[in-house]
Amino acid sequence: MPAVPFDRIPDDARLWVFATPRPLASGDADALLERVDAFLDGWAAHGAPVVGARDFRHGHFLLIAADERATGVSGCSIDSLFHALSDVERELGTDLRRTSSYVFYRDGSGNVESAERPAFRQLAAAGQVSEDTPVFDNTVGTVGDLRSGGWEKRFGDAWHARAFPLGAVAG
Repeated sequence: MPAVPFDRIPDDARLWVFATPRPLASGDADALLERVDAFLDGWAAHGAPVVGARDFRHGHFLLIAADERATGVSGCSIDSLFHALSDVERELGTDLRRTSSYVFYRDGSGNVESAERPAFRQLAAAGQVSEDTPVFDNTVGTVGDLRSGGWEKRFGDAWHARAFPLGAVAG
């Protein structure tokens, strides 16, 4: 079977992080994972099964990994992943693939929140975000990046600090 548990995927496996701006209710999360599991069981690149895995974290983040050492992924196989997620988005009434305009971070209570970039810029300018605010970098490219702390990190250590200066006048 090509789908494996996420913790068995090697560090150099390719990673895609998809996020939904609102947390998914338990039933929606279950429906999402059921459909993703069905996709992974049949995921192929040029007829060869893709060894893939998934994880769902914090009610917002769908992680999909592909072990390219076992079977490389192709443009067509990646397109099939995005097409499958498009179908799930319609069923659940949420976005997973088009959330690059959102910043995901933890509030003072540790809850995962999302804000569109202009709103996050205002939070940073108003001092509601600090150097220590945890932020998520959904552009991480490998499972190893995720495991080594490259996905969730301090605002001050992330690209977010350059894009959203603290205390800057929001425009």
